[in-house]
Amino acid sequence: MLFNSLHFLVFFPLVVGLYFGLPARWRGPLLLVASYYFYLSWRPIYGALLAATTLLDYFSGVRMSRLATRPQRRPWLYLSLASNLGTLFVFKYFNFFRDAAVELAAAAHLPLVAPTLALALPVGVSFYTFQSVGYIVDVYQGRLEAEQNLGRFALFVAFFPQLVAGPIERGGQMLPQFRQAHAFDYGRVASGLRLMAWGMFKKVVIADRLAQMVTPIFDHPRQYQGLPLVLAVAGFTIQIYTDFSGYTDLARGAARVLGYQLVLNFRQPYFAASVGDFWRRWHMSLSNWFRDYVYIQLGGNRRGQARTYANLFTVFLLSGLWHGASWTFVAWGALHGLYLVAEGYTKPARAALARTLGLAARPRLLHGLGVASTLALVAYAWIFFRANTLPDALYISTHLFRGWGQLTLHEAVLTTGHFLLNYPPEAAVTLGAVALLLAVDLRNEYPAWAARWRRPAAPVRWVGYAALLLATLLLGFFNSTQFIYFQF
Repeated sequence: MLFNSLHFLVFFPLVVGLYFGLPARWRGPLLLVASYYFYLSWRPIYGALLAATTLLDYFSGVRMSRLATRPQRRPWLYLSLASNLGTLFVFKYFNFFRDAAVELAAAAHLPLVAPTLALALPVGVSFYTFQSVGYIVDVYQGRLEAEQNLGRFALFVAFFPQLVAGPIERGGQMLPQFRQAHAFDYGRVASGLRLMAWGMFKKVVIADRLAQMVTPIFDHPRQYQGLPLVLAVAGFTIQIYTDFSGYTDLARGAARVLGYQLVLNFRQPYFAASVGDFWRRWHMSLSNWFRDYVYIQLGGNRRGQARTYANLFTVFLLSGLWHGASWTFVAWGALHGLYLVAEGYTKPARAALARTLGLAARPRLLHGLGVASTLALVAYAWIFFRANTLPDALYISTHLFRGWGQLTLHEAVLTTGHFLLNYPPEAAVTLGAVALLLAVDLRNEYPAWAARWRRPAAPVRWVGYAALLLATLLLGFFNSTQFIYFQF
């Protein structure tokens, strides 16, 4: 079930009404049933897969909680990891590695015949798998008490607001909340609904309209060069942000209405002044997961500079692969790994250059240059994330600046106008919506600056909320377009 579907528009108010209408002891079971209904409405057969992995993780955790030492717990850890990661491998990566092995064997003139698997990728499998792995590792390491209540643990895995696209939650954050009773609170419910409205606006008004302009170019990149490609990359840079952060706002808002607090997943990422800073602001729950369960386990920064950079590169290579079984995602992850390694190696040289140029004495200008260069690097990397194939990505990345020498200002304006005027409603609405998005992100990034203005009176705020809702209803794409991160 999609958040931006009529199905959800009926489902969610019904769940909320029943939730607060039932006695507290029945609310957990209600949410569990609702969560499985939410998931089964996509493809029922994969509900069995979700239930099976949940049962195995639950019993592994309970069993580990009764054993005193790590060596005693280790077989249960391995069983759970093998189950979770094995499932992920079969459904998501088998064909990718199979194809790579066949191509490698062919290049070496070796006969290799291997079957392919005709399996649909279970929606959300990457998210709930990582959430379960984090839980089981925390229990193994003694950082978390195993959940003894099967229903509560199943709800932790399947909680419908964040089941299919995160944020990736931790057991220590969510399980205590499932043990609490959540009374109806007008302020909290209103806050959750406002967050959902903002998330829906970002998804259906900005992201889905941008997709109308961006998709044709990424689907046929060889028909373009120069300015149209730059505009498409810039458009996707905004689209991916509003699509995924819109989903996260919807998830966090829905959970907040019910009384649950999901972790923050985005913090104005395009205001980051370095690539390292970007990853502390973008998809924060995934970045923190890789930091805690991969980077630190590899040794983190405790084994010298070379090992630190090797660990960083490995983590981002895995992060790229986590996003999709495709060489484009591997290249995207590797590119970010290289960015971070280069950023670390060149830090002293960049600081010296800033002092030489006098930029060190002008921190705001230096910060602005950092933001601009980081945004350019991140946008360039999005080419590999969005392109349909690696050759397409390489074509786009090498033809962004072709033809600019022959382009006059008049032609540039005409080309931009042609790009926008091919989609006049999308362009006009999107430009206005992006301006609103920028204003909101600026307010959140610089709260002290925003505090200079008095908060509008309640009637004015409600007019604003009503205008946002009306704009969403009138200008949004409600054709149940899937969220980009559902494919992961």
